[in-house]
Amino acid sequence: MWLWVFVAKAKFKHMKPLTKAEEEIMQVLWKLEKGFVKEIIDELPKPKPAYNTVSTIVRILEKKGFVDHEAFGKSYRYYPLISKSSYSNDSIKSLMQNYFGGSFEELVSFFVKKNDIDIAEAEKLIEEIKKNKPL
Repeated sequence: MWLWVFVAKAKFKHMKPLTKAEEEIMQVLWKLEKGFVKEIIDELPKPKPAYNTVSTIVRILEKKGFVDHEAFGKSYRYYPLISKSSYSNDSIKSLMQNYFGGSFEELVSFFVKKNDIDIAEAEKLIEEIKKNKPL
């Protein structure tokens, strides 16, 4: 088990970004924890994409290393290999590096200015992050 965790962490160290469609499918799989293509489609908003479209996206996610499957005859039940929090963390780090020169202060400053957050709210946010508590 520990070897799988080590390999999984090494594999996701340089995670590829997801397309909007891939991320939408991952959101559903994170919610369901496991699901057949039909179950994934049932969770998607209307208008529902075609079965083949979702099946193709899930297979792409599998090739990228985000999901794996269990076989049930000719059907596959897919499940995430990476947690939502790990993907979120990697995405935020990438955003911070690519757009804010790796500076957490620049990132927070941007959101404070663009979202009209007052100083008290910003200070509370920073304190919560420092304590490493969920918001």
